[in-house]
Amino acid sequence: MKITPTGLPEVLLIEPRVFGDERGFFIETWQQQRYAEAGVGREFVQDNMAYSRRGALRGLHIQHPHAQGKLVQALVGEVFDVAVDARFGSPRFGHWVGVRLTADGRQQLWVPEGFLHGYLVTSAEALISYKCTDLYHPETQFSVRWDDPDIGINWPAGVPPILAEKDRDAPLLREIDRTALPEMP
Repeated sequence: MKITPTGLPEVLLIEPRVFGDERGFFIETWQQQRYAEAGVGREFVQDNMAYSRRGALRGLHIQHPHAQGKLVQALVGEVFDVAVDARFGSPRFGHWVGVRLTADGRQQLWVPEGFLHGYLVTSAEALISYKCTDLYHPETQFSVRWDDPDIGINWPAGVPPILAEKDRDAPLLREIDRTALPEMP
């Protein structure tokens, strides 16, 4: 397994080891001890899958309280996956990192608790899997605008976003009451 730090040190790009031959391949997508040694020492309590078509933009989402860390992987297709530091008091508050996750690349992105998460489907379709460190609590989940100018995410050009109403109408990060945001530990 290869771990590559991103522009946000807590967000990690993970390349699991792939064992392939003429029959196909085998990949270990989660092994608690190895991932703990790599800096992802969490207990996952919920697995999710999302199928989307080209242009679907999901996010930017966060839960607080009941923060969720997410281990994200593309099983089919390709997405531009984004994490934004939303921890009030963090020196990197509002900073973002984006990576291209593809089914062929088999990489994973670790998005820790306290970070906004979202992605844009850049292929014809995509199936995304993500393991979560806490259960989904709709009463504590909220969105921040995907095109917040203060964050300034450089989304891939040429892919018009298809948005859910809650994401399209979401507030800017600066409009969120600071007590609704997680604090830097």
